[in-house]
Amino acid sequence: MGSKNKLKRFKENETFSNVIQPSREELVGEEFSLRGKWGKDFFNNNNPIILELGCGKGEYTVALAKNNPNINYIGIDIKGARFWRGAKTAVEENLNNVAFIRTQIELIEYIFAFEEVREIWITFPDPQIKYKRTKHRLTNLEFLNRYKKILHRDGFIHLKTDSEFMHGYTLGLLHGLNWEVCYANHHIYRNEGSPKEVTAIQTFYEKQYLEQNKPITYLKFKPRECRI
Repeated sequence: MGSKNKLKRFKENETFSNVIQPSREELVGEEFSLRGKWGKDFFNNNNPIILELGCGKGEYTVALAKNNPNINYIGIDIKGARFWRGAKTAVEENLNNVAFIRTQIELIEYIFAFEEVREIWITFPDPQIKYKRTKHRLTNLEFLNRYKKILHRDGFIHLKTDSEFMHGYTLGLLHGLNWEVCYANHHIYRNEGSPKEVTAIQTFYEKQYLEQNKPITYLKFKPRECRI
């Protein structure tokens, strides 16, 4: 993508009411105004809130929002030029249950309050295979502890990825932490019984992976006892 297109998208993001772009200083230095008040002050309802972390173009966020109008969805990514597409689609289609936040995922505790989030989706994250980059892996211990603080007591985390390494790493970590693995599938399109919300929505990159015959894996887990 050219720099002109990026600048154009950044400018357009500023006009979208569904895009929030707080600075790091705003989040860390003072109480973020929407923290603990997303339902009341932003969505104007008390519906559950579901996040997509590293949302990319926002395809999953928008598709879930269309399918579930009584649930609020928030996509989070540091690359605003990417989620511009999802934000624009939501505006064009009058999806009032969608928002996008441009920020680093490591700051998630400053954005949401204790148990404010019902579910978290992590879709096709960079597996960060090199040892020196494990601190950026979205299912490492530090990130899991952050998610645990904002996740509702009956909430779930979903990991959908084409990386068998990421799937295996996360599964091993969860077992070591005694987190509850509610569902695990190494190939959701080959094995029967995969949840509909996992197979019915396919991102641009996911379709490319499928054309390359790469298995798409899925985990559903939580820090407490499963109730499904």
